Amino acid sequence: MKYIAEINIMTRSEILDPQGKAVKLGLHNLQMDTIDNVRIGKHIRLEVDAETEDQARTTVDSACRQLLANLIMEEYSFELQPA
Repeated sequence: MKYIAEINIMTRSEILDPQGKAVKLGLHNLQMDTIDNVRIGKHIRLEVDAETEDQARTTVDSACRQLLANLIMEEYSFELQPA
C-alpha cells in the first residue's frame, strides 16, 4: 500500500534563524508590524510503499533521522495518510 507523508522540519527554537529574521525585517518594512517571531522551515511531501502504516511510519522516521533533518539543529514532525 502507498502512503503519503507530509513532513515539516523547523530549526530548533534555541537556534538563531537568520532567514526568518530577514523575512521579519522585510515584513516590518512593509508596515506589517504585528508579525513577530518568524521562523523559516522546510516542508517535504513523499510517497512510501509499505505493507502497514507502522512500517511506513518507521520508514519515514528513519528517512528524517538519517537524511532529511539535521537533528542537532532541527526538529521534525510528520503526518501519514493512505495515498
